Amino acid sequence: MTQGFALTTDGDVARLTFSRPAKMNAITYEMWSAIPGIVAELEADPAVKVLVLTGEGEHFSAGADIGEFRDLRATPEGVATYDKAVDAAVDALATMAKPSIALIRGNCIGGGCQLSVACDFRFSAPDARFGITPAKLGIVYHYESTRLLIDLVGPAQARYLLLSGALVDAGRAREIGLVTDVFDDVEAQTAEFAATLCSRSQTSVRGMNRIIAAITAGTEDAAVQAESLRDEAARGADYAEGVAAFLERRAPRFTHR
Repeated sequence: MTQGFALTTDGDVARLTFSRPAKMNAITYEMWSAIPGIVAELEADPAVKVLVLTGEGEHFSAGADIGEFRDLRATPEGVATYDKAVDAAVDALATMAKPSIALIRGNCIGGGCQLSVACDFRFSAPDARFGITPAKLGIVYHYESTRLLIDLVGPAQARYLLLSGALVDAGRAREIGLVTDVFDDVEAQTAEFAATLCSRSQTSVRGMNRIIAAITAGTEDAAVQAESLRDEAARGADYAEGVAAFLERRAPRFTHR
């Protein structure tokens, strides 16, 4: 495992943790670069149904490790190389078929917030703070990350966050749609929701996640993809089991992993 990360599994749920608490879980270039491979491994692992992304200690992540910028982003070529790693990490999370949940405490700022927005769900503790801060660094935000943010909060709130670099608390983040929900016991509530996702038909969960991603991305053949996934599901074992369980008034025993 790449330094700065810890990857664990508990039943059907994988947990990827930023593990640099002394640096408020700042994300290094090596960590950005590792995320696509980690996501690909989890997507291919039949034992995993849900990914939880979180931070060790008091914070989710304070963002990219700015201490590396003088060396790694000192030239236009260095900026392009670094940004390519960031973009690939965001794209990997955003296009996962298996659902992902960001479990957030403390600071969720800059690149940390960028990765949380790429997840399917964001569950926050009341003490969390959110901000997206390229305007404090002279950086123009990645197209895909900007699109994902606009999809969540709309263009007016996206402008507020990106142009000001201002921080918002968990309550305000929930109001504008930046987080899915805020919980006093965010650990327990996240675990409960992950268990709910694991109990559902994975044919349905992953198929609908793919369709939502294709629609929001404006994929040209999104409707064709949707019909193909619907047809595949109608012929699958999960559909037969779901209908049988409903008619027999019992919990379904889905087998697709």
